[in-house]
Amino acid sequence: MEVQIKENKIYAPLKDKWLVTKPEEEVRQKYICRLVDSYGYDINQMDQELKVTNSQRGQGAARADIVIWKSAKDKTNGKSAFIVVECKAESVTIRKDDYYQGYNYASWAGADFFVTTNLKETRIFKVIKGELPKKLEEIVDIPSAENATNEKKVKELLNQTKAFTRDEFSRLLYKCHNIIRNNDKLSPEAAFDEISKILFIKIRYERDNTGTQIFSKDAFVKLKDAYNRMKSKDAPEFYQFLFEKTKEDFAKDNLFDQNETIRIRETSFEKIVEELQVYNLSTTSDDVKGIAFEKFLGRTFRGELGQFFTPRTIVEFMVSVLDPQEGEYVCDPCCGSGGFLIRSFEYVREQIESELEQRKEEIKAQLIPNNYNELKTKEQEAIDAKISDAFSKMNFEADINNAKGRLRSLSFDCIYGTDANPRMARTAKMNMIMHGDGHGGVHHHDGLLNVNGIWDGRFDVILTNPPFGARVDKDSIITEADKFTDDVKIKAYVKRYGEEYLTALKQVNDHIGEPLLKQFEVGKMSALTEVLFIDRCLNLLKPGGRLGIVLPEGVLNNTNLQNVREYFEGRAKILLIVSIPQEVFMAAGATVKPSLMFFKRFTEEEQIQYDTIKHDAYEEVRNKYIVELNSIEADLAKRGKEALPATEKKKLRIRKKEIETTIDAEAKSLIKQRFDYVIPIADIKRAGINSIGVKIENDLEPLLDEFTKYRKENNLWHVRHAKTSYQYNYDGNMTRIQEFDGMVSEPEVFYNID
Repeated sequence: MEVQIKENKIYAPLKDKWLVTKPEEEVRQKYICRLVDSYGYDINQMDQELKVTNSQRGQGAARADIVIWKSAKDKTNGKSAFIVVECKAESVTIRKDDYYQGYNYASWAGADFFVTTNLKETRIFKVIKGELPKKLEEIVDIPSAENATNEKKVKELLNQTKAFTRDEFSRLLYKCHNIIRNNDKLSPEAAFDEISKILFIKIRYERDNTGTQIFSKDAFVKLKDAYNRMKSKDAPEFYQFLFEKTKEDFAKDNLFDQNETIRIRETSFEKIVEELQVYNLSTTSDDVKGIAFEKFLGRTFRGELGQFFTPRTIVEFMVSVLDPQEGEYVCDPCCGSGGFLIRSFEYVREQIESELEQRKEEIKAQLIPNNYNELKTKEQEAIDAKISDAFSKMNFEADINNAKGRLRSLSFDCIYGTDANPRMARTAKMNMIMHGDGHGGVHHHDGLLNVNGIWDGRFDVILTNPPFGARVDKDSIITEADKFTDDVKIKAYVKRYGEEYLTALKQVNDHIGEPLLKQFEVGKMSALTEVLFIDRCLNLLKPGGRLGIVLPEGVLNNTNLQNVREYFEGRAKILLIVSIPQEVFMAAGATVKPSLMFFKRFTEEEQIQYDTIKHDAYEEVRNKYIVELNSIEADLAKRGKEALPATEKKKLRIRKKEIETTIDAEAKSLIKQRFDYVIPIADIKRAGINSIGVKIENDLEPLLDEFTKYRKENNLWHVRHAKTSYQYNYDGNMTRIQEFDGMVSEPEVFYNID
């Protein structure tokens, strides 16, 4: 069955007439074709735009897009519907409100199944008769027409709920991982790479969402048989062909090398497809599959690569402490598996989605007149249609594929990271895609060097867990291999960032052959990687920017690093220090007792204030000893007959050193007095996870509440004021006005997607 479109008309077989071609109507007719071709339903057992109840105030016209009965006879005899389908235009991101609205229709119609689709995403729910649930139960698929009257088969499908736990999915991934290790004898890391390839083949298939829902073994076998009948002698095996197509789809993300193939046998591939077929990765919530993927990563890489994983309880606490906002730039220069970037993306996404829900209520108030209940049904339905249209356009703001939307801006413009380990950089990208996106700014690169949008003075928030204990060798130099030479991407970055990008490249291009340590002021004092990364992070921050960093406790109390600590105290305020139990990182293979440190880089005013206090303190103290110092200098300068004996000169030099040490100590004491502020310090005994990764009580949660209250009361940093408002016009256009820190944008006509 094919969709028929002529000029601006589309044929609706369920109505047997031609309708105006609108995006939502096109989705409806395509899904009807899918019901006929893939599920075997007959048009005689379906109907469209069936009124199922009276309209409720502001709920949208209560007409179900597609209604399906078990048989044409059931439809004729007026029996309850079997399946109700709610359709949205492809450009519309389906939101929670849409599920509940359509679910109401399904419930009123007495259906067993409720489907919501925009073709790109199709979600299926079981309908609980006689009540409206607080939480919808998602299931795997609807029955075929052949099984519609088979009560046993229908019951089986209704029980295949998608409300699986993260642990179950994580265990399933690990089971698949072991299939590869046992059958194909690959190392844990290599087996993980193969699992990743299969996951992305599955994601691609289920995102395309053609035919039935799941990338199942049956679907794979059918497609393979068709492929084998048509393929040439030199064509790759079907599962390798699928991977090639997947590489093409994800080419811009640099997930896989161009020559990369699947390195397991086809029997292993089929077995894993069969294991994973109970879950649809395109519809599983990002939170579930993302956290499950993280747990799988943690189990896979525990030990040797454990340093790349920061426990989620720590990540969530650190992100919440620094409270990133919409429009702020976030970076992790040693991102490992991407935990800080993922949580920052989720944190701001939640803000955007929450605010959109509030704005929807405002739009609703704009559009519903006080006399709504007195209006005729058609007038109410017209208003409800406007509300539905307005909500659809606002949903478009949270569509990652909308180039002008707020979520796309968050993903594409605001999240950046690097990792020097190629597997980890790739894993971070995969992990972020599993969580919903934000992966475009992640690169395989030395975190101490500039790349893409990562350079000094650009970021509002930096969160990181740098490598501990290693040293950058004095002979480690910047080489030609560190230069970024992709001319196509350089042109794209210049177009995107302007001349500032070319200036950023000079950090590498103008220092070829020079020691890496020389690029950092702190490199004169220490070659420890954790120390260099503190300097790098402070450099990357804008004045007033915020840093959260995991550090070994030795950085705080090692006497050899006193000058390093004083250097950083002259660049940033310490916001909070949290000592956490060593066992928290043991599950990831770490052995050093860590602390969490939070800084705010000085604002320009604070830097001037600090520098002035420092200058005045040294001048004041030096003046106390100036007479004696001048005398010593004069005596040491004597020549000829007036020259002092060598023993006297030695004594004077020793005394001069003593005075300079005293001046330094007294001046530093004065600076601390005059640039004084409270540094909150907490010693946490339980951080939500023990040494073997088991969840326990979390003292970080009350600490977060306490610190958040404290920092707001004391205005520890400037909180960016952001507000977006919307105005729906009766011509169908949506106007958006954005305000950031008092700067109000010109009203922008939002997207008319009709």
